[in-house]
Amino acid sequence: MKETSAILATAQETIMLQSNAIANLTNLLDNSFVEAVKFILNSDGRVIVTGIGKSANIANKIVATMNSTGTPAVFMHAADAIHGDLGNVQQNDVVICISKSGNTPEIKVLVPLIKNSNNKIIAITGNPDSFLGKNADFLLNSFVEKEACPNNLAPTTSTTAQLVLGDALAVCLLELRGFTSKDFAKYHPGGALGKRLYLRVSDLISKNEIPKVLATDSVSKVIVEISEKRLGVTAVVNNDNNIIGIITDGDIRRMLNKTTKIDELTADDIMSKNPKTIDVDAMAVDALDTLENNNITQILVTDTNQNYVGVVHLHDLIKEGIF
Repeated sequence: MKETSAILATAQETIMLQSNAIANLTNLLDNSFVEAVKFILNSDGRVIVTGIGKSANIANKIVATMNSTGTPAVFMHAADAIHGDLGNVQQNDVVICISKSGNTPEIKVLVPLIKNSNNKIIAITGNPDSFLGKNADFLLNSFVEKEACPNNLAPTTSTTAQLVLGDALAVCLLELRGFTSKDFAKYHPGGALGKRLYLRVSDLISKNEIPKVLATDSVSKVIVEISEKRLGVTAVVNNDNNIIGIITDGDIRRMLNKTTKIDELTADDIMSKNPKTIDVDAMAVDALDTLENNNITQILVTDTNQNYVGVVHLHDLIKEGIF
């Protein structure tokens, strides 16, 4: 349909226009960006990010990114700032002002107030010759040739450019601080992402049964153990509680296909030797990798002394939202 092709053409043009504008930002980066990063890094205060209109929405996102990557940040709406919220800015804070034109009335009122308090200003603006651009201590040029809006009015490409520069600041600071995945986990404890970063095998097995039999135990006892513990598997251990084998419900089915004389068999006859194991202190995501790489649904867990302590089932990982 012509309508379909027109929609796709508009979407493609929008994406390409913004993509080219973002790529051009690399040509606009200069030493002012470097100095801004260094100043934030060495500051004893927070980063206050402010803007008006759509730029305020971008400021909120930059604040969220910085807070989650180790740079304390606070959002301050430029309009509210000149009506009392300027009290958010403390002595050692650095202020990032975001404005496409750099000449909005709120920015013109706000900038001198910030400078009077001796706080440094980082400008993200598409107009270096603007009031904001000329009065900032550090200038980050977010110039774009045109908006994706066909009327060149609605903030689209320009706000994307602002966001990308904010991300660039946050990532540079992250790397300079040596921010690791463990640090990231501290700020993201909720949801699947957080769990992938902090959840351990010990957390997964804490509520699970611990199915186990001896090598000399009858197959009947094996079947009962697997059925009662409801994990589809049992470990086979020696008298020191060390793992010597594993029996799954699949092993039971395969045995019954071969013989019905189960009274003559023991766990030792049907177990698989040298099963895959994982340490109780390992990350849960490592358990998932082992299950996937070996095409299995359960893995036995051992402690630092190689004693058997439990089972991780694929369902445990699914329940926690990791899989």
